[in-house]
Amino acid sequence: MRRALLVASAAVLSSLMLVSCGDAKTDSSGSSSKTEAGTGTVCSTTDAADDLLAEICDKGVLTVSTDPAYPPQSKLNAKTGEYEGFDIDVATEIAKRLGVDIAWEAPSWDVITAGSWNGRWDMSVGSMTPTNDRQKVLYFTDPYYYTPAVVVVHQDNTSVQDLSTDLDGKTIGVCSGCTYDQYLQKTLAIKGFTFDFIIDDAVIKGYDTDTTALQDLALGDGNRLDAVITSSTTAQGYVDAGNPVKIVGDPVFYEPLSAAFDKSSEKDSTSLAEAANKIVADMHADGTLSNMSKKWYDGLDLTVQN
Repeated sequence: MRRALLVASAAVLSSLMLVSCGDAKTDSSGSSSKTEAGTGTVCSTTDAADDLLAEICDKGVLTVSTDPAYPPQSKLNAKTGEYEGFDIDVATEIAKRLGVDIAWEAPSWDVITAGSWNGRWDMSVGSMTPTNDRQKVLYFTDPYYYTPAVVVVHQDNTSVQDLSTDLDGKTIGVCSGCTYDQYLQKTLAIKGFTFDFIIDDAVIKGYDTDTTALQDLALGDGNRLDAVITSSTTAQGYVDAGNPVKIVGDPVFYEPLSAAFDKSSEKDSTSLAEAANKIVADMHADGTLSNMSKKWYDGLDLTVQN
């Protein structure tokens, strides 16, 4: 079977968005952190009325959800008590360009992806894939970066060589309900993208996070798991931390990652999504996202689709 591919045209990526019209400290307590709102920011020029963006501009604070279980995208620095990572930098820059401060919430992943946030946060910047199911309840920006999904095995493993055959029927750990879970179930669907599902009849073992799955894998080859599928960034970070696992083969697929907004928000979230999408486009164009990616991913620019 062919290696999995993810392909999309620029026109398709544009369909994910709504039609668009200094570094800050982050605080894990949920209180806001000061950004530098310069002239020309969205909130200094917006005339939006009675919607979520107007409310955020009035309060001066954008509340963002993140998942700190996924370094280097997001983690809680135990010494400083602050969040840090690629997603954290991206969200902080969006708030800065809106012209507001930023505050954080850290709900569970399934709560974030389900929508119906009830105003607890305004935006999610948590490396979320805009699957068709999620697009039913959430608005998405165009992708701000792309990550390869890779297979990880124990460092002692020698049996997994050909990913299209050697993982068939094996026990594979993934985060429950996430894109890797859907990939193994062969249900992963994103409008405009196509996938080749090369692994057959996997025994899927779901976990609360990818890191928990990797921890089980590290216990020994085949003890609890034969393999884990996760992002290359999460996998490489776990390897670099000295854990007894390794990445094998080429990526099984590539996925776009976007910022998300609740469609069921009591106050209309479309203008906020439009403004954030414009900011993401500007951050691509001026090199900000590329520089952030290189900072957190050892010089790799993951902001360009492979």
